[in-house]
Amino acid sequence: MPTNEPGAHGATPNQSESHMHPINHIAVIGSGVIGSSWAALFLAAGHEVAVYDPAPDFEATTRERIRTVWPTLDALGMTERADHGALRFCTSAVSAVSQARFVQENIPERLELKHALYREIEPHLEAHTVVASSASGLMLSELQGGWQHPNRLILGHPFNPPHLIPLVELMGNDKTDPDALNVAESLYRGCGKVTIRVKKEVPAHVANRLQAALWREAIHLVAEGVASVEDVDKAVWAGPGLRWAAMGPHQLFHLGAGEGGLNEFCNRYGPSFHRWWDDLGRAELNPDTVAKLTEGIAAFDRGHSDDIARRDALIEAMLNATRPMR
Repeated sequence: MPTNEPGAHGATPNQSESHMHPINHIAVIGSGVIGSSWAALFLAAGHEVAVYDPAPDFEATTRERIRTVWPTLDALGMTERADHGALRFCTSAVSAVSQARFVQENIPERLELKHALYREIEPHLEAHTVVASSASGLMLSELQGGWQHPNRLILGHPFNPPHLIPLVELMGNDKTDPDALNVAESLYRGCGKVTIRVKKEVPAHVANRLQAALWREAIHLVAEGVASVEDVDKAVWAGPGLRWAAMGPHQLFHLGAGEGGLNEFCNRYGPSFHRWWDDLGRAELNPDTVAKLTEGIAAFDRGHSDDIARRDALIEAMLNATRPMR
């Protein structure tokens, strides 16, 4: 295998440390779209990665997915430490986690499946191993029900695809060892991620709630005939989406009212926002609405694989362009 491809070299320990317990081995459990993307990112950062998935062909599909995203990681300058990484595939979840100091769990979002996995692997984990779940729809307190000692389980929720979108949402609670969050944050940041701490448990965490709120109104505008699916999407990416890629809404509005900052913005535009909020719609994904959205997306769909490649190329270009300013 050429030296610029993932897993080209043997198992050379990565020299980065997370507090007192260096993370040399990472286990990725569940290697679908999310898990494979995580595996590629960890490999690029120079970690040894053990992958397990119950699908019979998971090794072939995982290797192919990693090969597909590797040029993007390379173009983003994220493969400089990749020669230290090594990739192996395991026949069980237990064998994958047996030497791991960090586990990224990505199995389907069914609570009974996750609990069964946790019960299987918990007796075989090292004392300081951190297990991070990529769960987006399940809450940490629900996940903890599958553990006898949940102190090393945290939420480590990425945005799809993890190798490309920097955000990771981190969460623990009163049952969590605080050091587990620190270890995870150090590891993720070492892989180029941007982390936030979720301080209170709510369904869908933070970022998914924000995009759900926007999508609800986007659906309402289409359903009410205000604009087409294409034009609603265009209104986002060609308008506020550009600003949101630079800064969040609070900081943008803080800058939007001049020297008076956010306080002046709220005083000046508060009545308008109250009027808009009162008029926002209540969308429902019923068959008629789904049919209207599906018909609308078909009007500018270039093909699934082509649109994925275009999406990733645009995000890659934006990340490269803005990196010096971050």
